[in-house]
Amino acid sequence: MTSMLNNTDVKEQLDHLKKSDHRLCKLIDSIGDIDIHYYSDIDGYTFLVREIVGQMISAQVKKILYNRFVILCDGEITAHKVAAFNIEKLRDVGLSTSKSRYIINLSKEISEGRLNLGELDNKSDEEVFKTLLKICGVGKWTAKMYLLFYLKRNDILPVEDMAFIQAYKWLYDTDDIKPSSIEKQCQNWHPYASLASRYMYKALDSGLTKIPINEFLSKSQ
Repeated sequence: MTSMLNNTDVKEQLDHLKKSDHRLCKLIDSIGDIDIHYYSDIDGYTFLVREIVGQMISAQVKKILYNRFVILCDGEITAHKVAAFNIEKLRDVGLSTSKSRYIINLSKEISEGRLNLGELDNKSDEEVFKTLLKICGVGKWTAKMYLLFYLKRNDILPVEDMAFIQAYKWLYDTDDIKPSSIEKQCQNWHPYASLASRYMYKALDSGLTKIPINEFLSKSQ
């Protein structure tokens, strides 16, 4: 169920998204082509560790703490190595007690053979999601980041992600950010919610969300 996007896939997905949502269509046309980036340079375990480090903190702080963690691991992060760490050792690089416990727990699950992330590659989105949620410290946000950015799944709607929500509030001019409300508004994105979500992230990263939405929509006509 891993989905690798090629140029034909992107065109088909964009056509669907633009026809299904007029505001999203304006956003896509304004931004144009985007790079489809995935974390192909690291394994699934390292990706999850990075996401646990980054829970509920800014991207800048995440980068600092993760770089310290890499140094602690002598540049090579492995489950076997990290499983041998104690909480105090991870606390020394600036991680909270809970995050330190989560990372060590994840490492032990993998190093002791109770969890094989490689087996998730060919499972359905729902199966992957349920498996990851069983891991202490992995919540809905982390699981969806894994599905969206690591496993490259096509239909992930990250309603728990604050960056996504910020762009969503702007594009739809709303303060109603309940997951059920977002899912209802974005229901026509399926089965290509992942690409739509990437455009939402791009809108935020590029500064588009600083433009008043009425001004943006009028210029896009």
